[in-house]
Amino acid sequence: MATPLNLKELSKQELRFTSGHRLCAGCAAPTVVKMILLAACDWPVVVASSTGCLEVSSCISTYTAWKVPWIHQAFENAAATLSGVETMYRSLKKQGKLDKDIKFIAICGDGGTYDIGFQSLSGAMERWHNMLYVCYNNEAYMNTGIQRSGATPTYADTTTCPAGSVIPGKPQPRKDLTKIMAAHGIPYVAQAAPSHWPDLMKKVRKALEIEGPKFMNIFTPCNRGWRTRTDDAILLSRLAVETCFWPLYEVENGVTRVTYKPKEKKPVVEFLKAQGRFKHLFEPGKEKLIEQIQEMIDKNWERLLKEEEMFSSKEEAK
Repeated sequence: MATPLNLKELSKQELRFTSGHRLCAGCAAPTVVKMILLAACDWPVVVASSTGCLEVSSCISTYTAWKVPWIHQAFENAAATLSGVETMYRSLKKQGKLDKDIKFIAICGDGGTYDIGFQSLSGAMERWHNMLYVCYNNEAYMNTGIQRSGATPTYADTTTCPAGSVIPGKPQPRKDLTKIMAAHGIPYVAQAAPSHWPDLMKKVRKALEIEGPKFMNIFTPCNRGWRTRTDDAILLSRLAVETCFWPLYEVENGVTRVTYKPKEKKPVVEFLKAQGRFKHLFEPGKEKLIEQIQEMIDKNWERLLKEEEMFSSKEEAK
């Protein structure tokens, strides 16, 4: 059983992801990784990362920022690799060769999660491996040149869906992977953001205490790909949550619970205007595009609240 979340006690813990990595200044990924590993401080962990920004920048030749056992594998198979390691661990425990309670965590980008690695992720969850898969979601293939991914939001400007006279950025809506993972019927699924760190860390700890497959989708601003200031990651994360562009919620054993509700839901324009990838939406005649984005967010937020209300009503009726 994990100890309660306590900032003073956590501040005494040794960081298991160190400084000296090559991630961009202002990148939210190392902040997210540090939070995950601090939340997991009560257990020995094994981490797997597929190819991506985090992998190429955190372990170069003989230099590594990881102070835990860490495995790099191809873009498409982090979940498959980690499920193999978890299976070996269960075998060794059964044979009496290991008695430690080791936790297995995959930490991968949206390209290696939403798209290229989705098959191995879905398979690992369906096979019911006891692991936590975390997507650090910066909403594009940032490591290879800011190409659009299944996580890229509508009308974002990327190198493979550039905003211009023909299309206003990516025309399709982003894939709702959190709901897709919940549809697998696994014990725990959640969305989190580094701006709301107690919520994020509590969810990590809860996930690690639950037996079976778990999935977390964590919002991870990228100043290079989003064309923002290098010190805006937490501000953008907070705006994403306050506008409900990125709602914070969890689905535990099929029951939806919203873990943060803004006192006053801000208009999405406050989130969009801070980013260069959406600057074309503020050109004359593009007002309708921002209205469309706002409508999508409002509908998704209302649907989420109705899901929570439905499950609450069922619990009260019991």
